[in-house]
Amino acid sequence: MTSSIVPLAPYHLDDVWRIEQAAHAFPWAESMIRKDPNRIAVNIALEVDGKLVGYCFGQLVAGEATLLNIAIDPALQGKGYGKQLLDGFIEAIQSRAGEEIWLEVRESNTRAYQLYEATGFNEINRREGYYPAADGREDALIMTYYVM
Repeated sequence: MTSSIVPLAPYHLDDVWRIEQAAHAFPWAESMIRKDPNRIAVNIALEVDGKLVGYCFGQLVAGEATLLNIAIDPALQGKGYGKQLLDGFIEAIQSRAGEEIWLEVRESNTRAYQLYEATGFNEINRREGYYPAADGREDALIMTYYVM
């Protein structure tokens, strides 16, 4: 199997929308997925044998990046693709002279939290009741990573 990190392109968007709905209990609106990227966007995709298996949306402003959304097709999770995609995002930020990456993760998303922590992200704060949840609201854990 050959995997590669590529810029997220219009031909990916049908698969992105499918994965977004399958991977998230509260997915982004389709209009957000299909919105044309602006000049600060850092949107990438992970392809395996030419097939989209994951994507992330991010942005970079004045050396500070934000990872806005990341997902791996639920049928393909647990194979290390999330780490590949996250590493690809870090490399994309590094190649654009980014110095720091910020993200927020649901408190209940322990698999993602563990991946971020293992990659070198540190939890620095919490936003109480930030995300909608099935039983009301849940906290967002704010994490940061310093690009070397």
